[in-house]
Amino acid sequence: MKDWQIAEAAEASLRPAADLATELDLREDEWEPYGRNLAKVDVNKVLKRLGGVKRAKYIDVTAITPTALGEGKTTTTLGLVQGLGRLGKKVIGCVRQPSGGPTFNIKGSAAGGGLAQVVPLTQLSLGLTGDIDAITNANNLAMVALNSRMQHERNHDDQWLSERSLKRLDIDPERIQFKWAIDFCAQGLRNIEIGRGGKLDGFNVDSGFYITVASEVMAILAMAADLADLRKRISKIIVAYSKSGEPVTTADLEVDGAMCALLVNAIKPTLMQSIEGQPMFVHAGPFANIAIGQNSVVADRLACALGDYVVTESGFASDMGYEKFWNIKCRASGLKPDAVVLVATVRALKAHGGAPQVKAGLPLDPVYTTENLELLEKGCENLLAHIDIIRRSGIQPVVCLNAFYTDTEAERALVRRVAEQAGAAFAVSDHWLKGGEGAVELSEVVIKACEEPNNFAYLCDLNEPIKDRIEKQVKEVYGGDGVDYEPLALEKLEKYQKDPEISVMPVCVAKTQYSLSHDPQLTGRPKGWRMPVKDVLIFKGAGLLVPVAGEIKLMPGTSASPAYRRIDVDVETGKVKGLF
Repeated sequence: MKDWQIAEAAEASLRPAADLATELDLREDEWEPYGRNLAKVDVNKVLKRLGGVKRAKYIDVTAITPTALGEGKTTTTLGLVQGLGRLGKKVIGCVRQPSGGPTFNIKGSAAGGGLAQVVPLTQLSLGLTGDIDAITNANNLAMVALNSRMQHERNHDDQWLSERSLKRLDIDPERIQFKWAIDFCAQGLRNIEIGRGGKLDGFNVDSGFYITVASEVMAILAMAADLADLRKRISKIIVAYSKSGEPVTTADLEVDGAMCALLVNAIKPTLMQSIEGQPMFVHAGPFANIAIGQNSVVADRLACALGDYVVTESGFASDMGYEKFWNIKCRASGLKPDAVVLVATVRALKAHGGAPQVKAGLPLDPVYTTENLELLEKGCENLLAHIDIIRRSGIQPVVCLNAFYTDTEAERALVRRVAEQAGAAFAVSDHWLKGGEGAVELSEVVIKACEEPNNFAYLCDLNEPIKDRIEKQVKEVYGGDGVDYEPLALEKLEKYQKDPEISVMPVCVAKTQYSLSHDPQLTGRPKGWRMPVKDVLIFKGAGLLVPVAGEIKLMPGTSASPAYRRIDVDVETGKVKGLF
């Protein structure tokens, strides 16, 4: 059976949201139903009642450098939640809401797979309770306000503006920082021109789109502590600069309140369930390569106050998702992990060892499905790099080998040897095929890891110079030799360093997810490279500095064989089919 068929079969026996709320000891006024199986939870009310005190063991799931084969990180997150449930633990999972970009493109929905999924799959994959739509609308409302203001300032004098209680912002059309948002992979919208036509058709200026999950508004949703903090952060978004070089914010445009109004419901995590009935909080978005890529601070804090074990997921590999979890999200939440799970597969490790490139829609080379210890051992260099990254944070990881039926005993033994010699714990997990039962071994190893003391500490002091912090990240996390800045990036860094508020913001690097470096062609554990930084964006509302490395784009492209070709509706039942 395909994933969507497994999910559809499971949905017949889903637990009502009311049962999940009761299990979590939520009061009636702390949650609201969205149909029978979904609910929104009011974090402010719950944490105020409980005091917001962490009580759960807090577990992060990350992975090796991703390949086209997939490592099964979300599937492992769900498997671990279900495995802990099988062991009688009060466990809550926290995952990100799937973006429409991957859902309709190559990667598919971020729901897990096989017998380790979040359900109901269709609602999760196709908009859920509207959070991403709300973020898209809030982002685009800021752009509407910006372009409208530029048009009116061009068309009218100061007296006209004053009569309407407006002051001239004198926005520089060459220094617009914000873009439009859409939650699809639409490369044709990366660079556009708006306002063509006459005097009443807006301000004519170069513009563009990014995918919604890369918007600063999404980053703010992920980072905000509560609704009041969300409101404050929204007002700080810098949309442009004036001709005199002063920042123009959403507050200057007087659009910040309306933006926040669109997000009142989005700040509440959505309560769903695993395929075996464990509660799951779904909130914020993916793409740790071009965004923060974490489930939200509020969802994790909520789960930690309600459960005994919390499993949260960081996007992509440990150099991207875990690094941002470690140095950005944990600072914002005040939470520290008790264990970290590093997911790998034999097939992906072979790809890092130099196996033939995988191409979408074409059969796998036989090397991926037959024993090849030489390629596998070479590919384990990538695994060792990620073990070292997690150890750099003060935690010994648990390496989870996500099992495939094509793995041989010798291959599994080799990965175990490499992991254990590096000081990591190790478990093989068969959750895709067997659900929670297949993840019991992994769950037992993780429970033991949670009881071990750790020395979790941030990579940098935020008072260190920005350039020093970026350099340290490149050398100690990515394994590069240093950083080369283009003139624009250097100019911005010098300006940011002089601002006492901006200079202490965490660094959130945007780079390829397919390599530890900036170059997706450099697989394995590349050596002897330097990271080129062409720009440094400022997300003042989210409180992030975003160095842009290599040729990374904030708007992905759609492939020649996207998933939307296989998604359809059964017109007799109205059920969606073909999601994965």
